[in-house]
Amino acid sequence: MRSLHIICQRKHCAARITAFIIVALLLAACSIGAASPTTSGQISAIDVLSTTAGTGFARATAPRPFVFPQDHGPHQDFATEWWYYTGNLDTANGRHFGFQLTFFRFGLASQPSARPSDWGTTNIYMAHFALSDITARQFYAFDRFSRNAAGLAGAQSEPFRVWLDDWGVTGTGTATFPMLLRAAQGAAAIDLTLEGGKPVVLQGNQGLSQKSAEPGNASYYYSLTRMPTRGSVTVNGERFAVTGLSWMDREWSTSSLAQNIAGWDWFALQLSDGRDLMYYQLRDKDGNADTYSSGTLVAADGSTSTIRRDDMRLTVTNTWPSPQSGATYPSGWRMQVPSANLDFTITPYQPDQELRLATVYWEGAVQITGSANGQAVSGDGYVELTGYAEHQGQDTVRVR
Repeated sequence: MRSLHIICQRKHCAARITAFIIVALLLAACSIGAASPTTSGQISAIDVLSTTAGTGFARATAPRPFVFPQDHGPHQDFATEWWYYTGNLDTANGRHFGFQLTFFRFGLASQPSARPSDWGTTNIYMAHFALSDITARQFYAFDRFSRNAAGLAGAQSEPFRVWLDDWGVTGTGTATFPMLLRAAQGAAAIDLTLEGGKPVVLQGNQGLSQKSAEPGNASYYYSLTRMPTRGSVTVNGERFAVTGLSWMDREWSTSSLAQNIAGWDWFALQLSDGRDLMYYQLRDKDGNADTYSSGTLVAADGSTSTIRRDDMRLTVTNTWPSPQSGATYPSGWRMQVPSANLDFTITPYQPDQELRLATVYWEGAVQITGSANGQAVSGDGYVELTGYAEHQGQDTVRVR
Protein backbone atom coordinates (compact mmCIF):
# COMPACT_ATOMS: atom_id res chain seq x y z
CA MET A 1 0.00 0.00 0.00
CA ARG A 2 1.29 3.35 -0.90
CA SER A 3 0.47 6.84 0.25
CA LEU A 4 1.94 10.08 1.37
CA HIS A 5 -1.13 12.23 1.46
CA ILE A 6 -1.78 15.78 2.47
CA ILE A 7 -3.48 16.38 5.79
CA CYS A 8 -3.28 19.07 8.45
CA GLN A 9 -1.10 18.41 11.43
CA ARG A 10 -3.62 17.77 14.16
CA LYS A 11 -5.37 14.44 13.92
CA HIS A 12 -8.92 15.82 14.21
CA CYS A 13 -8.63 18.02 11.07
CA ALA A 14 -10.77 17.00 8.11
CA ALA A 15 -9.77 16.67 4.48
CA ARG A 16 -11.55 19.80 3.30
CA ILE A 17 -9.67 21.89 5.88
CA THR A 18 -6.50 20.25 4.62
CA ALA A 19 -7.25 21.25 1.06
CA PHE A 20 -7.87 24.85 2.16
CA ILE A 21 -4.54 24.97 4.00
CA ILE A 22 -2.65 23.58 1.03
CA VAL A 23 -4.19 26.05 -1.39
CA ALA A 24 -3.48 28.90 1.03
CA LEU A 25 0.15 27.84 1.32
CA LEU A 26 0.45 27.63 -2.45
CA LEU A 27 -0.97 31.08 -2.96
CA ALA A 28 1.06 32.58 -0.12
CA ALA A 29 4.29 31.11 -1.42
CA CYS A 30 3.61 32.49 -4.93
CA SER A 31 5.81 29.72 -6.29
CA ILE A 32 3.58 26.94 -7.53
CA GLY A 33 5.73 24.03 -8.68
CA ALA A 34 8.82 25.35 -6.93
CA ALA A 35 10.19 24.43 -3.52
CA SER A 36 7.27 23.39 -1.36
CA PRO A 37 6.08 24.29 2.10
CA THR A 38 7.89 22.10 4.58
CA THR A 39 7.34 21.26 8.18
CA SER A 40 9.44 20.78 11.25
CA GLY A 41 6.56 18.76 12.67
CA GLN A 42 3.72 16.46 11.83
CA ILE A 43 1.51 16.14 8.81
CA SER A 44 -0.37 12.87 9.19
CA ALA A 45 -0.28 10.40 6.32
CA ILE A 46 -2.70 8.24 8.28
CA ASP A 47 -5.68 10.50 8.92
CA VAL A 48 -6.55 11.22 5.30
CA LEU A 49 -6.81 7.49 4.58
CA SER A 50 -9.11 7.07 7.58
CA THR A 51 -11.51 9.81 6.44
CA THR A 52 -14.06 9.84 3.64
CA ALA A 53 -12.83 13.02 1.97
CA GLY A 54 -15.63 15.36 1.01
CA THR A 55 -18.79 14.31 -0.80
CA GLY A 56 -19.40 12.93 -4.24
CA PHE A 57 -16.23 10.83 -4.49
CA ALA A 58 -16.45 7.16 -5.43
CA ARG A 59 -15.23 4.44 -3.11
CA ALA A 60 -13.56 1.13 -3.93
CA THR A 61 -16.18 -1.48 -3.05
CA ALA A 62 -15.81 -4.34 -5.55
CA PRO A 63 -13.34 -5.70 -8.10
CA ARG A 64 -13.38 -3.92 -11.44
CA PRO A 65 -11.79 -4.59 -14.84
CA PHE A 66 -8.44 -2.88 -15.36
CA VAL A 67 -7.82 -1.44 -18.81
CA PHE A 68 -4.43 -0.19 -19.96
CA PRO A 69 -3.15 2.31 -20.80
CA GLN A 70 -6.26 4.09 -19.48
CA ASP A 71 -5.71 3.04 -15.86
CA HIS A 72 -2.19 4.44 -15.89
CA GLY A 73 -3.94 7.81 -16.07
CA PRO A 74 -5.94 9.74 -13.43
CA HIS A 75 -9.20 8.70 -11.73
CA GLN A 76 -10.90 11.99 -10.96
CA ASP A 77 -13.91 10.36 -9.29
CA PHE A 78 -11.70 9.17 -6.40
CA ALA A 79 -10.29 11.50 -3.74
CA THR A 80 -6.64 10.40 -3.78
CA GLU A 81 -4.20 8.50 -5.97
CA TRP A 82 -0.51 8.10 -6.51
CA TRP A 83 2.14 6.96 -8.98
CA TYR A 84 5.02 5.50 -6.97
CA TYR A 85 8.43 4.66 -8.45
CA THR A 86 11.36 3.24 -6.50
CA GLY A 87 14.50 1.43 -7.60
CA ASN A 88 18.05 0.26 -6.95
CA LEU A 89 20.76 1.19 -9.44
CA ASP A 90 24.45 0.38 -9.90
CA THR A 91 27.35 1.75 -11.89
CA ALA A 92 29.75 -0.52 -13.75
CA ASN A 93 32.28 -0.17 -10.93
CA GLY A 94 29.79 -0.99 -8.16
CA ARG A 95 28.62 2.38 -6.89
CA HIS A 96 25.06 1.95 -5.60
CA PHE A 97 22.09 4.34 -5.65
CA GLY A 98 18.48 4.11 -4.56
CA PHE A 99 15.81 6.44 -5.89
CA GLN A 100 12.20 7.39 -5.22
CA LEU A 101 10.03 9.52 -7.51
CA THR A 102 6.37 9.75 -6.54
CA PHE A 103 3.37 11.82 -7.59
CA PHE A 104 0.17 12.26 -5.58
CA ARG A 105 -3.16 13.69 -6.65
CA PHE A 106 -5.49 15.10 -3.99
CA GLY A 107 -8.99 15.74 -5.29
CA LEU A 108 -10.83 18.90 -4.28
CA ALA A 109 -13.96 17.89 -6.22
CA SER A 110 -15.09 14.77 -8.02
CA GLN A 111 -15.89 16.58 -11.28
CA PRO A 112 -13.70 18.75 -13.54
CA SER A 113 -13.72 22.46 -12.85
CA ALA A 114 -16.47 24.43 -14.59
CA ARG A 115 -14.43 27.63 -14.44
CA PRO A 116 -13.36 28.92 -17.86
CA SER A 117 -10.06 30.18 -16.42
CA ASP A 118 -6.83 28.27 -17.05
CA TRP A 119 -6.28 28.58 -13.29
CA GLY A 120 -9.46 26.72 -12.36
CA THR A 121 -8.58 23.45 -10.65
CA THR A 122 -10.09 20.44 -8.90
CA ASN A 123 -6.81 18.82 -7.84
CA ILE A 124 -3.68 19.53 -5.86
CA TYR A 125 -0.57 17.56 -6.84
CA MET A 126 2.36 16.72 -4.58
CA ALA A 127 5.62 15.05 -5.64
CA HIS A 128 8.55 13.58 -3.74
CA PHE A 129 12.01 12.96 -5.16
CA ALA A 130 14.70 11.23 -3.10
CA LEU A 131 18.12 9.81 -3.89
CA SER A 132 20.30 7.58 -1.71
CA ASP A 133 24.01 7.76 -2.61
CA ILE A 134 25.21 4.72 -0.70
CA THR A 135 28.93 5.05 -1.40
CA ALA A 136 29.01 8.68 -0.27
CA ARG A 137 26.54 7.99 2.59
CA GLN A 138 24.37 10.88 1.44
CA PHE A 139 20.59 11.14 1.25
CA TYR A 140 18.74 13.84 -0.69
CA ALA A 141 14.99 14.46 -0.47
CA PHE A 142 12.75 17.14 -1.97
CA ASP A 143 9.02 17.82 -2.33
CA ARG A 144 6.86 20.06 -4.48
CA PHE A 145 3.21 21.09 -4.62
CA SER A 146 1.05 22.51 -7.38
CA ARG A 147 -2.48 22.73 -8.73
CA ASN A 148 -3.37 21.00 -12.00
CA ALA A 149 -3.90 24.26 -13.83
CA ALA A 150 -2.10 26.14 -16.60
CA GLY A 151 0.00 23.06 -17.31
CA LEU A 152 1.79 23.21 -13.95
CA ALA A 153 0.95 19.64 -12.92
CA GLY A 154 -1.28 16.81 -14.00
CA ALA A 155 -1.70 13.31 -15.33
CA GLN A 156 -3.04 11.74 -18.52
CA SER A 157 -3.31 8.23 -19.91
CA GLU A 158 -2.80 8.58 -23.69
CA PRO A 159 -0.04 9.34 -24.19
CA PHE A 160 0.86 8.47 -20.61
CA ARG A 161 2.29 11.33 -18.62
CA VAL A 162 2.32 12.48 -14.99
CA TRP A 163 4.22 15.61 -14.01
CA LEU A 164 4.75 18.44 -11.59
CA ASP A 165 6.76 21.29 -13.08
CA ASP A 166 9.85 19.67 -14.67
CA TRP A 167 9.65 16.46 -12.64
CA GLY A 168 7.82 13.84 -14.62
CA VAL A 169 7.18 10.39 -16.02
CA THR A 170 6.45 10.07 -19.73
CA GLY A 171 5.36 6.99 -21.64
CA THR A 172 6.49 6.27 -25.18
CA GLY A 173 4.35 4.60 -27.81
CA THR A 174 0.86 3.17 -27.52
CA ALA A 175 2.02 0.50 -25.05
CA THR A 176 3.31 3.18 -22.63
CA PHE A 177 6.75 1.56 -22.40
CA PRO A 178 9.46 2.42 -22.00
CA MET A 179 8.68 5.02 -19.32
CA LEU A 180 11.05 7.97 -19.00
CA LEU A 181 11.63 9.33 -15.47
CA ARG A 182 13.27 12.70 -14.95
CA ALA A 183 13.76 14.82 -11.84
CA ALA A 184 16.43 17.24 -10.68
CA GLN A 185 16.80 19.51 -7.69
CA GLY A 186 19.74 20.73 -5.65
CA ALA A 187 22.68 18.38 -5.95
CA ALA A 188 20.67 15.37 -7.21
CA ALA A 189 19.16 14.33 -10.54
CA ILE A 190 17.89 11.21 -12.31
CA ASP A 191 17.27 10.56 -16.00
CA LEU A 192 16.05 6.97 -16.35
CA THR A 193 14.39 4.67 -18.88
CA LEU A 194 12.18 1.90 -17.48
CA GLU A 195 11.12 -1.11 -19.56
CA GLY A 196 7.91 -3.02 -18.85
CA GLY A 197 9.41 -6.22 -17.45
CA LYS A 198 6.85 -8.57 -15.89
CA PRO A 199 3.11 -8.25 -16.55
CA VAL A 200 0.95 -6.02 -14.36
CA VAL A 201 0.28 -7.50 -10.91
CA LEU A 202 -3.24 -6.86 -9.56
CA GLN A 203 -2.89 -6.65 -5.79
CA GLY A 204 -5.48 -8.02 -3.37
CA ASN A 205 -8.68 -9.43 -4.85
CA GLN A 206 -8.27 -8.83 -8.60
CA GLY A 207 -6.90 -5.37 -7.86
CA LEU A 208 -9.23 -4.50 -4.94
CA SER A 209 -7.00 -4.08 -1.90
CA GLN A 210 -9.23 -4.22 1.18
CA LYS A 211 -7.75 -2.39 4.19
CA SER A 212 -10.51 -2.89 6.79
CA ALA A 213 -13.87 -4.61 7.26
CA GLU A 214 -15.89 -1.52 6.34
CA PRO A 215 -17.13 -1.55 2.73
CA GLY A 216 -15.27 1.07 0.74
CA ASN A 217 -12.21 1.06 3.00
CA ALA A 218 -10.12 -0.20 0.12
CA SER A 219 -8.09 0.93 -2.86
CA TYR A 220 -7.63 -0.18 -6.43
CA TYR A 221 -4.01 -1.26 -6.54
CA TYR A 222 -1.66 -2.66 -9.15
CA SER A 223 2.12 -2.95 -9.47
CA LEU A 224 4.87 -3.35 -12.02
CA THR A 225 7.36 -5.22 -9.88
CA ARG A 226 10.49 -5.73 -11.99
CA MET A 227 11.21 -3.00 -14.55
CA PRO A 228 14.68 -3.18 -16.15
CA THR A 229 16.18 0.29 -15.83
CA ARG A 230 19.03 2.20 -17.44
CA GLY A 231 20.07 5.82 -17.53
CA SER A 232 22.00 8.25 -15.39
CA VAL A 233 22.22 9.60 -11.86
CA THR A 234 23.87 12.96 -11.26
CA VAL A 235 25.25 13.97 -7.85
CA ASN A 236 27.04 17.26 -7.21
CA GLY A 237 27.59 17.74 -10.94
CA GLU A 238 29.08 14.27 -11.51
CA ARG A 239 27.09 12.03 -13.86
CA PHE A 240 27.02 8.24 -13.43
CA ALA A 241 25.72 5.73 -15.97
CA VAL A 242 23.54 3.20 -14.11
CA THR A 243 21.49 0.05 -14.63
CA GLY A 244 19.19 -1.80 -12.27
CA LEU A 245 15.58 -2.61 -11.44
CA SER A 246 12.64 -0.36 -10.62
CA TRP A 247 9.20 -0.91 -9.10
CA MET A 248 5.98 0.99 -9.84
CA ASP A 249 2.95 1.05 -7.51
CA ARG A 250 -0.41 2.58 -8.47
CA GLU A 251 -3.31 3.08 -6.09
CA TRP A 252 -6.46 5.16 -6.03
CA SER A 253 -9.09 5.39 -3.29
CA THR A 254 -11.29 7.71 -1.29
CA SER A 255 -10.81 6.17 2.15
CA SER A 256 -9.12 2.95 3.09
CA LEU A 257 -7.87 2.74 6.66
CA ALA A 258 -9.76 1.82 9.81
CA GLN A 259 -9.69 4.31 12.67
CA ASN A 260 -7.47 2.06 14.80
CA ILE A 261 -4.54 2.07 12.34
CA ALA A 262 -1.45 3.98 13.49
CA GLY A 263 0.80 3.39 10.45
CA TRP A 264 2.23 0.80 8.12
CA ASP A 265 5.45 -0.88 7.01
CA TRP A 266 5.58 -1.53 3.25
CA PHE A 267 8.10 -3.83 1.55
CA ALA A 268 8.84 -4.10 -2.19
CA LEU A 269 11.53 -6.75 -2.67
CA GLN A 270 13.21 -8.11 -5.81
CA LEU A 271 14.96 -11.45 -5.23
CA SER A 272 17.89 -12.92 -7.12
CA ASP A 273 15.85 -16.04 -8.00
CA GLY A 274 13.54 -13.91 -10.14
CA ARG A 275 10.72 -13.60 -7.63
CA ASP A 276 9.30 -10.35 -6.26
CA LEU A 277 7.48 -9.80 -2.99
CA MET A 278 5.20 -6.98 -1.85
CA TYR A 279 3.92 -6.92 1.71
CA TYR A 280 2.31 -4.18 3.77
CA GLN A 281 1.92 -4.57 7.51
CA LEU A 282 -0.78 -2.33 8.93
CA ARG A 283 -0.03 -1.50 12.58
CA ASP A 284 -2.81 -0.84 15.05
CA LYS A 285 -2.45 1.64 17.91
CA ASP A 286 -1.16 -1.12 20.18
CA GLY A 287 1.64 -1.90 17.71
CA ASN A 288 0.15 -5.18 16.50
CA ALA A 289 -0.15 -6.33 12.90
CA ASP A 290 -3.72 -5.76 11.73
CA THR A 291 -5.76 -8.59 10.22
CA TYR A 292 -5.88 -6.78 6.88
CA SER A 293 -2.10 -6.76 6.45
CA SER A 294 -1.44 -8.44 3.12
CA GLY A 295 0.94 -9.00 0.25
CA THR A 296 1.73 -10.83 -2.97
CA LEU A 297 4.53 -13.15 -4.04
CA VAL A 298 5.24 -12.83 -7.77
CA ALA A 299 6.96 -15.80 -9.43
CA ALA A 300 9.62 -15.40 -12.09
CA ASP A 301 6.97 -16.12 -14.76
CA GLY A 302 4.66 -13.42 -13.38
CA SER A 303 2.15 -15.73 -11.69
CA THR A 304 1.08 -14.63 -8.21
CA SER A 305 0.08 -15.98 -4.80
CA THR A 306 -1.40 -14.04 -1.89
CA ILE A 307 0.43 -13.57 1.40
CA ARG A 308 -1.91 -13.05 4.33
CA ARG A 309 -0.97 -11.83 7.79
CA ASP A 310 -0.84 -15.36 9.21
CA ASP A 311 1.46 -16.46 6.37
CA MET A 312 4.06 -13.84 7.33
CA ARG A 313 6.56 -13.83 10.17
CA LEU A 314 8.15 -10.40 10.36
CA THR A 315 10.60 -9.67 13.16
CA VAL A 316 12.37 -6.35 13.76
CA THR A 317 16.09 -6.96 14.34
CA ASN A 318 17.35 -3.39 14.74
CA THR A 319 16.15 0.18 15.17
CA TRP A 320 17.38 3.64 14.21
CA PRO A 321 16.57 6.81 16.20
CA SER A 322 16.33 9.91 14.01
CA PRO A 323 18.26 12.78 15.57
CA GLN A 324 16.17 15.20 13.50
CA SER A 325 12.54 14.12 13.94
CA GLY A 326 12.90 12.22 17.22
CA ALA A 327 11.21 9.16 15.71
CA THR A 328 12.59 5.65 16.21
CA TYR A 329 12.21 3.45 13.13
CA PRO A 330 12.74 -0.27 12.57
CA SER A 331 16.08 -0.62 10.79
CA GLY A 332 16.39 -4.32 10.03
CA TRP A 333 14.02 -7.27 9.74
CA ARG A 334 13.89 -11.02 9.48
CA MET A 335 11.16 -12.01 7.03
CA GLN A 336 9.91 -15.59 6.91
CA VAL A 337 7.20 -16.98 4.64
CA PRO A 338 7.12 -20.70 5.49
CA SER A 339 4.60 -21.58 2.76
CA ALA A 340 7.09 -20.27 0.15
CA ASN A 341 10.22 -21.56 1.91
CA LEU A 342 11.55 -18.01 2.25
CA ASP A 343 13.74 -16.90 5.15
CA PHE A 344 15.90 -13.80 4.79
CA THR A 345 17.12 -10.63 6.44
CA ILE A 346 16.40 -7.12 5.19
CA THR A 347 18.94 -4.39 5.98
CA PRO A 348 18.85 -0.72 4.97
CA TYR A 349 21.75 0.30 2.76
CA GLN A 350 22.12 3.22 5.15
CA PRO A 351 20.15 4.00 8.31
CA ASP A 352 19.22 7.61 7.58
CA GLN A 353 16.79 7.61 4.67
CA GLU A 354 14.19 9.70 6.47
CA LEU A 355 12.31 12.20 4.33
CA ARG A 356 11.89 15.31 6.46
CA LEU A 357 9.47 17.09 4.16
CA ALA A 358 5.86 18.23 4.47
CA THR A 359 5.31 14.66 5.66
CA VAL A 360 7.99 13.04 7.80
CA TYR A 361 8.51 9.35 7.08
CA TRP A 362 11.24 6.82 6.29
CA GLU A 363 11.63 5.32 2.84
CA GLY A 364 14.81 3.83 1.55
CA ALA A 365 16.84 1.25 -0.32
CA VAL A 366 17.43 -2.10 1.38
CA GLN A 367 19.45 -5.23 0.68
CA ILE A 368 18.41 -8.87 1.16
CA THR A 369 20.35 -11.99 2.16
CA GLY A 370 18.99 -15.39 3.12
CA SER A 371 17.53 -18.54 1.63
CA ALA A 372 14.75 -19.62 -0.70
CA ASN A 373 13.85 -23.31 -0.95
CA GLY A 374 17.07 -24.06 0.90
CA GLN A 375 19.23 -22.18 -1.60
CA ALA A 376 21.04 -18.90 -1.03
CA VAL A 377 19.11 -15.85 -2.18
CA SER A 378 19.93 -12.16 -2.23
CA GLY A 379 18.35 -9.05 -3.63
CA ASP A 380 17.40 -5.40 -3.28
CA GLY A 381 14.24 -3.55 -2.49
CA TYR A 382 12.54 -0.56 -0.92
CA VAL A 383 10.83 -0.14 2.45
CA GLU A 384 8.40 2.60 3.54
CA LEU A 385 7.67 3.28 7.22
CA THR A 386 4.87 5.65 8.23
CA GLY A 387 3.32 6.69 11.53
CA TYR A 388 6.55 6.70 13.53
CA ALA A 389 7.15 10.46 13.42
CA GLU A 390 3.58 11.62 14.02
CA HIS A 391 3.66 11.96 17.80
CA GLN A 392 6.82 13.91 18.45
CA GLY A 393 5.08 17.09 19.54
CA GLN A 394 6.25 19.31 16.71
CA ASP A 395 3.66 21.38 14.89
CA THR A 396 5.33 24.45 13.39
CA VAL A 397 4.97 25.00 9.66
CA ARG A 398 7.59 27.03 7.88
CA VAL A 399 7.86 28.01 4.22
CA ARG A 400 11.19 27.76 2.43
